[in-house]
Amino acid sequence: MTDHGADALMEDVPTSVLSAERCHLGEGPTYDATTDTAWWFDIRERRLFEHRFADGRTVIHELPKMASALARIDDARQLILTEDGLYIRQIAGGRMELFAALEADNALTRSNDARVHPSGTFWLGTMGKRAEKAAGAIYALHRGRITRLYPDITIPNAICFSPAGDIGYFADTATNLLYRVPLDASTGLPAGEPAVLIRHEGTGGIDGAVVDADGLIWNARWGGGCVDVYDPAGRRLRSLQVPARQSSCPAFVGRDFSRLLVTSAWQDMDAAQRAADPEHGKTFLLEASARGRAEPDVRLA
Repeated sequence: MTDHGADALMEDVPTSVLSAERCHLGEGPTYDATTDTAWWFDIRERRLFEHRFADGRTVIHELPKMASALARIDDARQLILTEDGLYIRQIAGGRMELFAALEADNALTRSNDARVHPSGTFWLGTMGKRAEKAAGAIYALHRGRITRLYPDITIPNAICFSPAGDIGYFADTATNLLYRVPLDASTGLPAGEPAVLIRHEGTGGIDGAVVDADGLIWNARWGGGCVDVYDPAGRRLRSLQVPARQSSCPAFVGRDFSRLLVTSAWQDMDAAQRAADPEHGKTFLLEASARGRAEPDVRLA
């Protein structure tokens, strides 16, 4: 289905700034419902953000390398996706230990989008640091082993899964194509070939995405300043305005998962473009009235 990106459906929902700290490349938001805490990254500046909703505090953790996504292992540990591999991070103190190398011998690439399948399998993407054509790939961490699923990806994004785990989605932002692939729900691994679900045309590009409890796909539109909501057939139902043009990735947050955290970025914007986009790089909270759901924990074995 072709989505021409028309703005006739654009909605203004109540929106606040969750963090005014500007991200060079804000990405990878996730929400830990057990602690009511949101996490996200500034990939370029090697920073991990931790926002505790209970007291409204945001803590910024400096990282030793570029990282783009994380998954909860248990109450004490997270799995962090970085430019050279997967690391186990101790939440208390932040100590990181290598779990598995990933493209560590390729200095041209870094990590990008990722998300956990309901089975606990972790899908993750890599890309060229300068978005070199077809330099990246999408992998799956399943039972402790990393398998390459899809090579020759330029900018992997929109990795997400249906609530039942029988459908996976992913995109290459460079082509503005969103793919749908049948999965084995018990393993999170492909059970068939990907097919194009959405061809986005017009303003902006397909970026990070998440699926709600009803199977709707919430996709941040990079360069479009919004989050588009699609049904599983690829029909666009809503577009929620985001105050920064380069909206990058959404996550459901809050005890009822009804609100939407959206990251943004000022990457590749010159001084004039940043001045014309005064909220650039900030992180937002949208009162989206979503029917979101919790992120699964990753399974390491």
